[in-house]
Amino acid sequence: MRFPESGRAKWGLVAALLLLSCAKEPASPAKITQTAPDPAAFQQSVVAWQKDRLARLTADDGWLTLVGLDWLKDGANTLGSDPKSDLVLPGDKTPPHIGIIRLAHGRLILEPLAGSGLTVDGRPAAKTTLLSDADGAAKPTLLKLGTLSFFVVQRGERFGLRIKDSQSPARTGFRGLDYFPIDPKWRVEAHFQPYNPPKSIRIANVLGMESDETAPGSLIFKLEGREYRIDPILETGEQDLFLIIRDQTSGKETYPAARYLYAHPPGADGKVIIDFNRAYNPPCAFTHFATCPLPPPQNRLPLRIEAGEKTYEGAGHSG
Repeated sequence: MRFPESGRAKWGLVAALLLLSCAKEPASPAKITQTAPDPAAFQQSVVAWQKDRLARLTADDGWLTLVGLDWLKDGANTLGSDPKSDLVLPGDKTPPHIGIIRLAHGRLILEPLAGSGLTVDGRPAAKTTLLSDADGAAKPTLLKLGTLSFFVVQRGERFGLRIKDSQSPARTGFRGLDYFPIDPKWRVEAHFQPYNPPKSIRIANVLGMESDETAPGSLIFKLEGREYRIDPILETGEQDLFLIIRDQTSGKETYPAARYLYAHPPGADGKVIIDFNRAYNPPCAFTHFATCPLPPPQNRLPLRIEAGEKTYEGAGHSG
């Protein structure tokens, strides 16, 4: 599975990980060493990452535009701004009735009303089969109407309509991101210890749904003289490792539920760089309508990680 709430999509190969997972278990992780980066280059690289993070978040289809998530029922689902609609679209300029989305045996059919103004993948809407995001692993059919865009997401056996508005209050009233000071101390060299075979771990999301995800191995690292071990997830179609973490700043300086970050796969020496300066808030920090995954118990760290993105206190913060 690929987590669509991780805020990232990047395709690649996983040959290096697969080779490591089949190799003989490496020597004791106690031999972890730390190589200090060039301070100026390190500062510049993290600042560049922060700028890219801001650009993606504030884009006209970024997480700040998310304004709704309505779950579909089997059969006909009416669509429009009428509060009695099964799938309610926001906006004073949105017609009360736009059409119907029919759900039967996992198949979704759009039946738009004539003159609705709705478009499907950039073309005037007609009766068509809608594709979902298939748990984040596929490109869904995109519907648009004015400043609104919406598409079907699949979460387990459930289908929902995710609604975005490029003029949402969360986007137009965005207050910016806040970070801890950039500090090379929080860039650590971890030792990748493969699971052979890869381990299945249970991941819950904020809606209480659970899924079994693949952990190719554990990451073992030292901070402030203590050793820690966490499990990354290998998402479908991703090369990099996805880390869902919580620490003792969570619920204080940082978002209560979790923070996310990525790490490049291990090299031949089994080393992985974890840069906590690049830890960021999940989409749920900005909107009530995301379905963010939560950290497994082993990724809830008993220390303060004073690095990365702090909690967002602006409009749309879900607490």
